[in-house]
Amino acid sequence: MWKDFKAFMLRGDVLALAIAVIIGGAFSKIVDSLVTDVITPIIGMIGGNPDFSSIVIGGKVDPADPSKVVGGIMVGNFLNAVISFITIGFVLFMMVRAAGKKGEDIK
Repeated sequence: MWKDFKAFMLRGDVLALAIAVIIGGAFSKIVDSLVTDVITPIIGMIGGNPDFSSIVIGGKVDPADPSKVVGGIMVGNFLNAVISFITIGFVLFMMVRAAGKKGEDIK
């Protein structure tokens, strides 16, 4: 049984998948930083503050901190997540597209 497990773990597909997951995790940090530290501030300069977390449907003002709303539907957080998803998707699309063009130049 140990021999079968070792053979399974050392197959090319399993190792390639493990490497892809690790590289994907590292690459996601780069893309997140690009979106958070570069693109989002540019959007903020153009259109104002890109943070919609204060948009809430319902809820009550927190007596301890009047600047916060407790309960309700946090529509703003959802909008932030959607905008972040679209921005990250677009950045990845552009990076893959640029990498594809570089690959065509090499051929």
